[in-house]
Amino acid sequence: QVQLVESGGGLVQPGGSLRLACAASGTTFSNYAVGWFRQAPGKEREFVVYISGNGGRTVHADSVKGRFTISRDNPKNTVYLQMNSLKPEERAVYCCAATLGALVYFNTWADTRHYHYWGQGTQVTVSS
Repeated sequence: QVQLVESGGGLVQPGGSLRLACAASGTTFSNYAVGWFRQAPGKEREFVVYISGNGGRTVHADSVKGRFTISRDNPKNTVYLQMNSLKPEERAVYCCAATLGALVYFNTWADTRHYHYWGQGTQVTVSS
């Protein structure tokens, strides 16, 4: 059973940065692709970024390209999301999700139905 735990959320001013972490247990993490999603109050869950098991492929939502970077440290069973130039409208609960193998077909990485394991999420608030 894969367990995911997010950390690193908090309050940051507009234009600021945060680094989120998604720690996995109960598995060989390199076998799993990981996605980050976010859900703002009253809105649907939104895809943010995806990384393959070996880190060789990443996919970013257009809204975060150039500002957010995903990476992973498989020996530490952790995926990181570096978020820069944060905007107030990016206030949300950020969740990581994992799936065995890779999501290679167009836009499958953005579809929550393809992920089988989810963390509880970490709150990110962007406000002055």
